[in-house]
Amino acid sequence: MCRNLSKYTLIFLILALSGLYFLLRNIHTVENWNCHTISALYQLQSRIQSSFVPVNLPTFHHNRTFCAHLGQKPSPEDELEERYLLDSIAWPGPPPRSTPTTLRQTSDPVHSLFAILPTKGAREWNVGDQLEALVQMHDFQGRPKRYGGDFILARLHSPELGAGVAGKVLDHRNGFYSAMFPLLWVGSAQVEITLVHSSEAVAVLRRLREERPDRVFFKSLFRLGFLSETTVCNMCLSPDHQPLCNYTDLYTGEPWYCYKPKMLSCDTRINHAKGGYLKHLITNKEALLFQSGVNIKVRIHASGPDRINVLPPRKEIDVESSSIKPEALKLAPSGYYYEDSWRPLSGVALHQFNDSSDITQCLKNKVINMYGDSTVRQWFEYLIALVPGLKEFNLDSPKNVGPFMAVDSTHNILLKYRCHGPPIRFSTVMSTELRYISNELDGLSGGPNTVVVLSIWAHFSTFPVEVYIRRLRHIRRSLVRLLERAPGTIVVIRSGNLQALDQEVSLYNSDWYSLQLDEVLRSMFKGLNVLLVDAWQMSLAHHLPHALHPPPVIVKNMIDTLLSYVCPEKKKSQLI
Repeated sequence: MCRNLSKYTLIFLILALSGLYFLLRNIHTVENWNCHTISALYQLQSRIQSSFVPVNLPTFHHNRTFCAHLGQKPSPEDELEERYLLDSIAWPGPPPRSTPTTLRQTSDPVHSLFAILPTKGAREWNVGDQLEALVQMHDFQGRPKRYGGDFILARLHSPELGAGVAGKVLDHRNGFYSAMFPLLWVGSAQVEITLVHSSEAVAVLRRLREERPDRVFFKSLFRLGFLSETTVCNMCLSPDHQPLCNYTDLYTGEPWYCYKPKMLSCDTRINHAKGGYLKHLITNKEALLFQSGVNIKVRIHASGPDRINVLPPRKEIDVESSSIKPEALKLAPSGYYYEDSWRPLSGVALHQFNDSSDITQCLKNKVINMYGDSTVRQWFEYLIALVPGLKEFNLDSPKNVGPFMAVDSTHNILLKYRCHGPPIRFSTVMSTELRYISNELDGLSGGPNTVVVLSIWAHFSTFPVEVYIRRLRHIRRSLVRLLERAPGTIVVIRSGNLQALDQEVSLYNSDWYSLQLDEVLRSMFKGLNVLLVDAWQMSLAHHLPHALHPPPVIVKNMIDTLLSYVCPEKKKSQLI
């Protein structure tokens, strides 16, 4: 039997040696298998795996400084400006408690109330006066709140007259708020006060902004031949998870990263797209703070009359007898509606461009460059639909993404739109079309026949405010260079606007985020020779429901404002 085992062992040894010899002879062939065959096999494997395995999202490391201060190191002057801007938008929060706050202890719009304060001497209301409404917040138990921090909106309007103006809300930080309005038209005027978020909800939103900037994540497709991979991308990714592809912009230093594909190189990136929204970001108790119809954008009722009758202006206005504090007199709105038409309170006189031929004559011999998000793309689409002479040039661009271009060769008009660089939550943008506004501005010649329109706000709501400050700083520097080499260039900035909110939208795109970014934008461009379309007040003052993309009547007033800047009747300008 031992002989038989020795015999079989010898046979197996010969076979093993033969196999090894065959492998060594053909190793070069193995190494040079057809790349397309491997790619096809890998692609099939990837498709099978992706059908069963969910996308592995990175675990975010709660390091606020890491995400907020990526990119080029700011100068001491930039750091000083940043601290000033952050201080200017500081928001009061609820006081610390030894036990967690329950819903019953938070702001309840149903139990809260407001009252229109009478004027001294109980005199009549006249155009030119200022009205003050005092708001007192209560919790769900009906008890008065003793601290501030609630996000409240106020407007004065007259549905019968198609009139409306945004109010200014002052937080007294003791549960009381003052809503102040200028009286600008004769007739009925109704006060409307709305709780957008309780102070407790705002505290949650602030924490999410600082600690979870990854709650909207992005992705990119990498492809070489038949081989393709998709990885997660964002402004800040943990290098501990896997190697990163660094797509930091060489000119501005704006950071952007993707996780490196397993088999492909970083330079095979094809596109950029929104990946999705992270869920389960808040606790069940915190979710109670974001209930539609309960404590998200719910009106507060008046304890008495909520409307007044405004008489024509008096010959002399006695400021001393006003119920408004002297410092509040400076809180003038940028404009108001009357008969559904926006009327600016300063700057150029607004002209109604009701006929497409008027728009054509205004834009004749001009190049209009629109950069930003979908709210300025809405302007592009509005002009295309309104002006028959503007013919859109087919660039084979994805719908709602761009870039887009329209031409009126008869009147020498060129209208262009391009989305801003990441973060941009559009469906799919080719990586070759990802451009930063700052770099695009540096490529413009400019001049009196060049119009630049900017709108950049909605896609920055999930990131720390420092990220937005840095992006605007780069744009501001490019605008300064543009206006120095071509002083006649017309630059118009569209502010952010209010939108419809529910729990999900609140956690990613709340109006509170938009308000903070809007205040930063106004501060950073103040004093620069740029013009503002105040979309915030135009959406707040109007009677129609809030929407991310405002309805046509509001867009028309925005376009009329833009065109009035381009073709002013008087040599004035409304600077930010």
